[in-house]
Amino acid sequence: MRRLRRTLLLGWLLATFGIASQAACDTGLAERMHAKLHPKRALDHERAVCEPWRGVPGRFIVVLPLPRPASEPGTTGFDLDVLLVQQADNGNTERAKVVSRLFEEEALTEDAVRIGEIRVDGARYTLAPDARAFGLRILRQGSSRANPYSNETLTLYVPQGPKLAKVLDRLELTLEQGEWDTNCTGSFETVRGSLSVARASSSGYADLILRQARSDSRSSPLGDECVTQERPQAFKSRLLRFDGTRYRLAKGAAPD
Repeated sequence: MRRLRRTLLLGWLLATFGIASQAACDTGLAERMHAKLHPKRALDHERAVCEPWRGVPGRFIVVLPLPRPASEPGTTGFDLDVLLVQQADNGNTERAKVVSRLFEEEALTEDAVRIGEIRVDGARYTLAPDARAFGLRILRQGSSRANPYSNETLTLYVPQGPKLAKVLDRLELTLEQGEWDTNCTGSFETVRGSLSVARASSSGYADLILRQARSDSRSSPLGDECVTQERPQAFKSRLLRFDGTRYRLAKGAAPD
């Protein structure tokens, strides 16, 4: 009975913490950070991010995309301010403070391929006993009907005192692309991947394993029908090792 009570109490506390944490974002934590840090800059509200860092009480991941003048006609540039924010002990988000930060100029560019979404990756990346990373995923989508295109990349950040270290830079996890006549004839490619933490390590951080599945298809008219032929999926695994600064793809396949 006591164990059941403790379990119920723990569940209630976690639920309460989750609700309170999300409330901080719902009441405009990202907007307050923007007003505090960039009062003279516009904020792209559609792509701004605010989420609790799962498993780290009182910590929030805030991403501020700041539009900047286009360097070329037809393009839009963004500075990106990635923040790790600590909420005050009393829950007063007005007193929240930045504990780690990485500001990147011209971090993103938008042209014919639109930045559809920036979101926090839900996985836990424990790279070392004293180093836990969080991930940001960026979804990009093309605007051409004849040449459909979308991809999603993953970037990992590790807090190092007042700075955020970017240890993995825009690793492509998913890709969908093709070329067709907008009627039937065409070819398409899809790649879907996942990233996991390996047991081995390099330069103090755990290795990472990228697993990918690739599929191709071709469509062509046959009489009055449009027939699609799909090739068998191909699978591969790649190993990423930390070189002391960034994760790099290693040569050869990852171990099973």
